[in-house]
Amino acid sequence: MTPGGSGPMREREYSQISTHSSSPMESPQKKKQPLARRKWQIFPGRNKFFCNGRIMMARQIGVFYLTLVLILVTSGLFFAFDCPYLAVKITPAIPVVGGILFFFVMGTLLRTSFSDPGVLPRATPDEAADLERQIGNTEDIANGTSAGGYRPPPRTKEVVINGQTVKLKYCFTCKIFRPPRASHCSLCDNCVERFDHHCPWVGNCVGKRNYRFFYLFILSLSFLTIFIFAFVITHVILRSQQAGFLSALKDSPASVLEAVVCFFSVWSIVGLSGFHTYLISSNQTTNEDIKGSWSSKRGKENYNPYSYGNIFTNCCAALCGPIAPSLIDRRGLAPADTPQPVAPSNGITMYGATQSQSNMCDQDQCIQSTKFVLQAAATPLLQTEPSIISDEPPLPGKTTLGAPCATLTHGQPTPPSSMPNLTAETVLTDMIPLKEEHGGHQFLTPEEAPSPPGMLPAGSPTSHSHTMHMLNLTSQDSLHEDSVRGLVKLSSV
Repeated sequence: MTPGGSGPMREREYSQISTHSSSPMESPQKKKQPLARRKWQIFPGRNKFFCNGRIMMARQIGVFYLTLVLILVTSGLFFAFDCPYLAVKITPAIPVVGGILFFFVMGTLLRTSFSDPGVLPRATPDEAADLERQIGNTEDIANGTSAGGYRPPPRTKEVVINGQTVKLKYCFTCKIFRPPRASHCSLCDNCVERFDHHCPWVGNCVGKRNYRFFYLFILSLSFLTIFIFAFVITHVILRSQQAGFLSALKDSPASVLEAVVCFFSVWSIVGLSGFHTYLISSNQTTNEDIKGSWSSKRGKENYNPYSYGNIFTNCCAALCGPIAPSLIDRRGLAPADTPQPVAPSNGITMYGATQSQSNMCDQDQCIQSTKFVLQAAATPLLQTEPSIISDEPPLPGKTTLGAPCATLTHGQPTPPSSMPNLTAETVLTDMIPLKEEHGGHQFLTPEEAPSPPGMLPAGSPTSHSHTMHMLNLTSQDSLHEDSVRGLVKLSSV
């Protein structure tokens, strides 16, 4: 080579060959990175989310649509058929006041239905495990001090609030001790702070964060129902004085429908508003009142520890206090999934993959891995290399038909015991039958061995001077490992 010819060689660049893609289960295409998910997308409760997690409702919202239809239809008929006549005959302030009440009702209804009622986040696996250890320690102490048999671990804790002992119950679903006044909603499957009740009419739970809007909704709806019912009757009476009662009904049939709906609705709505007014004045919840948890008298043993002792103060605390922030952060980014070991399958344990990831092997990858294993087993016999038989000792790391099959050394990786041993020994012994004699096992001679495809027959003159391709066990280690990995992944699919 001339000195001038070394220039192109220096400028030439070689790309390094990567052997990482030799695994049969790896796809040639690059895997797409999973997109970051919001917490509302993996929320464990039975809730529905809209507008990228900004709206949170219960799963059963059919009754909520009925509430919307009743309010919209009744108010729409009132503004369309009654207000024009009443604005001329009485005062134009009637549609104005009705419009203010209508928008206030709709605003409080949507605010109650679309907001987080005060859901408590569930315990993380680490927190749940730590809590179970604490319960287990308490169980050991109880078993050690008791003379009897087994005692179950306590599932309650006691705290003192304003001199009153309050029990904190353990939630087996959320894996937490619920704070005072909290309860687990069976419909939404969430623990709600200061749980009042689950209201299907608003399509959500009523708790600490939306109770004031719920109360304002039923209170304003009571005023709107009474307002519409009163002025519908006034409209019918004024028309009856001019053309008679039947003529008035024929002239304004929508008024009849409004009067019927308001008449049957006003009793329940007004009664519900009065009941919650009593609860607010005594600082109780519907759940506590139904269970009879507290007495209204301060001197009794089960007095209400949450009451301020003053109706005005209780009302201000419920309606004018600050709104607590949401604890679930439903629009926050969910943490990345960490790989976890899955249950063993067919005696083989897979690490570094979740159960969902183990089912991602499609049909093409399975076929590709099967072809790879078969090709790895047949390659030593399909390839030939001319070699002259001599009395010289065989080269280290190679084997011939006239010598015993080599085995793996102690430092080389071995396949799992549950899978076939894909080594040169098993390949040759499986493909070439052995001849058993009384003195032991002996390999066939080249004359007796059948010729593999692509080789000359055993009786040809050149068959004695050619042998099969000699395997290099050291160079085949990576091939054997990839084959075993492919079989392991195939067996786990």
